[in-house]
Amino acid sequence: MTSVFITGTPCTGKTTISSKLKGHLIKINDIVFEHDLVLGVDEKKGYQIVDVDKLSEHVYELTQSDELLIFEGHLSHLCNGADKIIVLRVNPEILEKRLKQRQYTETKIQENLEAEALGVCTAEAYDKYHDKVYEIDISNLTIPQTVTLIENIIENGGEYPAGSVDFTEWLLNH
Repeated sequence: MTSVFITGTPCTGKTTISSKLKGHLIKINDIVFEHDLVLGVDEKKGYQIVDVDKLSEHVYELTQSDELLIFEGHLSHLCNGADKIIVLRVNPEILEKRLKQRQYTETKIQENLEAEALGVCTAEAYDKYHDKVYEIDISNLTIPQTVTLIENIIENGGEYPAGSVDFTEWLLNH
């Protein structure tokens, strides 16, 4: 049927939103841990290094289903098998508050804010999937509004092309 990948910078709302969507939810992180795809830890940056090629193989196998599948995770857009990729974007000022609430280190906060301002997830998704990528700024949307918007994109597509959200002005001012 359809495989929809929900991606974005950490703390953009992927897990919260994906859990409310119709369809079978598959968390990318669950696949990583169930199949022991962590290669190690980047000591300098403090994050786990994932075997993305093997992750992509597992994800692709799962996409061969007849049901609506929602894949959630910030690595999902690097995997094969998506019919649609939806990149959740959030204004960096809002994102900074969320990252601090989760007690990210200052270095990790800055890294994620820069990634969000530059649209790294969108750029990576577009490199792989081109016109299958939808990008939405959910900064001022409620959870129900976001869910409705994403369900409409899943069913009908829409005018939310990659590159339509721009937070580079924030980056220039920080």
